[in-house]
Amino acid sequence: MQSYNTFQNAALLILRIITAAIFYVAAWYKFPFWKGVPEGMSMSASLLLITKILSIAEPLGATAILFGFLTRLAAGGLTIIMVGAIFISQFVYHIGFVTPTSAGWNMPLAVLGGCLILIAFGAGRWSIDKGRGRR
Repeated sequence: MQSYNTFQNAALLILRIITAAIFYVAAWYKFPFWKGVPEGMSMSASLLLITKILSIAEPLGATAILFGFLTRLAAGGLTIIMVGAIFISQFVYHIGFVTPTSAGWNMPLAVLGGCLILIAFGAGRWSIDKGRGRR
């Protein structure tokens, strides 16, 4: 196993914290959908179900990433979510890569990149995975 220096371990920890924070916030904004689709918004029943599932899956994945527990597996699951987010943004809501007033699917693409880094390099030294003999 390759060992990382302190700077690399710190960078992986910071990436884990940022990635977890993004997914916690994303899940937080999905919780109101448990009461139904907000007024003025249209959403199919299947998309509403997916949103509810994501409101559970995202914080679970974020917690695993934050603590460095099964990091590669959790990052893989979150990568699938990000691919889905890009697909929905682009092909369902017709949101461009960037928009003049808000983020387009450039933000999910950046988060996807962070998840791919965690899949490739693992959680680093400061993680539960390291204590379990994984990286």
